[in-house]
Amino acid sequence: MTDKRISISVMILTIVMTFMEMTALPAALFCHIQIMDIEPIYFSLMLNFVLAFSLCYVCKKTILKEWNFGLQLQNISGGLKKYGIPSLVATLIVAAAFCIGLSPFNNKPTVYRVIVEGVVYYIGVAIMEEIYLRGLLQNMIEKWFGTRKNAALYAVMITSALFGVGHMFGALGQPILTITCKVVWAAALGIYFGAVYVKTRNLWIPIILHFIVDLCGIPFCFSKSNQYPTIGLVCCLSMYLLLGIYGIYIVTDRD
Repeated sequence: MTDKRISISVMILTIVMTFMEMTALPAALFCHIQIMDIEPIYFSLMLNFVLAFSLCYVCKKTILKEWNFGLQLQNISGGLKKYGIPSLVATLIVAAAFCIGLSPFNNKPTVYRVIVEGVVYYIGVAIMEEIYLRGLLQNMIEKWFGTRKNAALYAVMITSALFGVGHMFGALGQPILTITCKVVWAAALGIYFGAVYVKTRNLWIPIILHFIVDLCGIPFCFSKSNQYPTIGLVCCLSMYLLLGIYGIYIVTDRD
């Protein structure tokens, strides 16, 4: 009965946090902050992150006391050294592709906008998505598979597929090719993040790697275009598919 109660609680919390991230509700209903040239939606999104984190904290302290997210501070540097270099290389290549594809830059943002939209926001995204996708959903699916062979792999693949589909909604309004590519590469990234989590059981490591990957979006702060340049699409798809393949390799590696 306890396991069933915890599973139901985890599922509900996962759904609620997913909804809050994708809709910016409830913060979007009452948060309309305008500071310099920073888009107000970012403040709504970040406030919603705080609300979601608070909800998750309360659940952890009450109904999910036995749930292990893996938010320990030990061995973070070791995990990053072992599994993080590919993500850093991919980020540099993709960022360079965006710079090439978006040039000449036609926007001059304030440093505050770059910091908020290009850094702080992505810290929240990385923590939020890894908590409800890896810390909650992937863990729960893996527990459902129990002692079956490749239970961790199945959990990673299912969670990553949902991660990919979830990115479709954020790409609405973009060309169909862009939406398709984004779904595919998000799923591949999900495999990579999920695999790293399986091998380390430390949620901070995929959180940091997720944040590093998202930093490739900083060049968009310097452009008025919200469309992915062709070279950016190609680089994102190729680099992140390679990360996904690497993820499958490490999650199936028995060493």
